[in-house]
Amino acid sequence: MPDDPGPAGARGERAREVDPFTELLGGRGQTVDASVPGVVFVAVWLTADALAWAQPILLGGIAAVVVAAMIAVWRLRRGERPRALAVGLLLAVGAALLALYTGRAEDFFLPRIVANAGSLVAWLVSIAVRWPLLGVVVGTLTGHPTLWRRDPDLLRGYSRASWVWVGQYALRVVVFLGLWWAGQTAALAVAQAVLTWPLVVVCVAASWPVVRTALPPGHPGPRRPVVPDS
Repeated sequence: MPDDPGPAGARGERAREVDPFTELLGGRGQTVDASVPGVVFVAVWLTADALAWAQPILLGGIAAVVVAAMIAVWRLRRGERPRALAVGLLLAVGAALLALYTGRAEDFFLPRIVANAGSLVAWLVSIAVRWPLLGVVVGTLTGHPTLWRRDPDLLRGYSRASWVWVGQYALRVVVFLGLWWAGQTAALAVAQAVLTWPLVVVCVAASWPVVRTALPPGHPGPRRPVVPDS
């Protein structure tokens, strides 16, 4: 006779299925880290400019790169992926060099705008070719890199929920690009902080309910794709 998990076990299983994306995609650490160099750059640049120091953009860029490097080292010591940390550090270096080259402080945020625009296009293309990136990410994390595509309900759910992430990138591009065009450097730092981890948290929280609308009653969820018999 199979073991009966009992009420407590059943509640625990249901809790794990309520929002599996919070566990799989949650965590705001790296998204917070991404906004810190921009805030530091603007703070140092404004201070240096107000005090009439020489090369305020250079000082702001150096401060941003130093902070990004410190974050990368700290994260690396905590066992996080070197590749992701290197990308963040390279973005900070590239942003600082671009701003220094053009002499426009707002150009520090241009690489981030380009990165978000690229992500927007990538997510749109992934939906169009029926390889929604949300499914790719969640499938990889659950150990089913491609099996989810053979589950029509999950495929449909991931496609729907990927539009949530498209909206995130579109909002960032519109806001960031408008502020960059207007030369609002300080506002760009604020917008980056507001539209980074808080927006990611919203997308993570919204993804599972949207996916769930495509799943029939009794579907085991993203951890166990249901593949129809051939």
